[in-house]
Amino acid sequence: MTRRLTDHSVLTFDCYGTLIDWETGIWDAFQPLLAENPPTGLQRDALIAAFNYLEAEQQSAAPTMSCPTVLECVHRALAEGLDLKTSPTLDHAFGASVPSWPAFPDSSDSLNFLSEHFRLVILSNVDRAGFAASNTLLGVEFDTVYTAEDIGSYKPDPSNFEYLIEHVESDLGYGKSDILHTAQGIRHDQIPARAIGLANAWIDRTRLSETGMAGLPEIDHIFFSMAEMAAAVKTEVTSR
Repeated sequence: MTRRLTDHSVLTFDCYGTLIDWETGIWDAFQPLLAENPPTGLQRDALIAAFNYLEAEQQSAAPTMSCPTVLECVHRALAEGLDLKTSPTLDHAFGASVPSWPAFPDSSDSLNFLSEHFRLVILSNVDRAGFAASNTLLGVEFDTVYTAEDIGSYKPDPSNFEYLIEHVESDLGYGKSDILHTAQGIRHDQIPARAIGLANAWIDRTRLSETGMAGLPEIDHIFFSMAEMAAAVKTEVTSR
């Protein structure tokens, strides 16, 4: 039986897609490249899909490569694949774009409320500097932060989740059963988190759960926003 949200002591979060609107950030960061080239008719969804594919390839091929360098390589590869003219300056600017990616409007207030009832932890595929910049937008102090830079691999590698479990225990004193992993991404987070035995909450911002999507892992809790999750916690707290 699925446990109540407040039966857990630690909320571990993916950041980009869950708390930070990375798709808007990526789309905006590609605009200088598109402006330097003739109109391509490339739509946002197609560009995001191409980015996702190339990023996954690059992270798998070079798991210890820094996030900014991964983004540079993906920008260059996408430009080449679309026959667009790029430059080292444009590639570098894209690689350095993480701090400009916006937070979802409900992230800060929701996290600040949740921090009153849980220990908060980040498990992210960026580097520490990139997350630190994003955290200024989130406006909450996380109890600890684990990044791909710390771990030496990128989600969905199981090593990232093994590291998370081990370090939540050694750093905060909580075991695996105390953790509720909270994320938007299916491939990067929900599937590997469930495979390793973590309870999970899906922040389904695009409502994929309503489409009959195949291949979903078992999900303990589904919310369509961080605000909805925070409201559910508030209901549990006030009903006790």
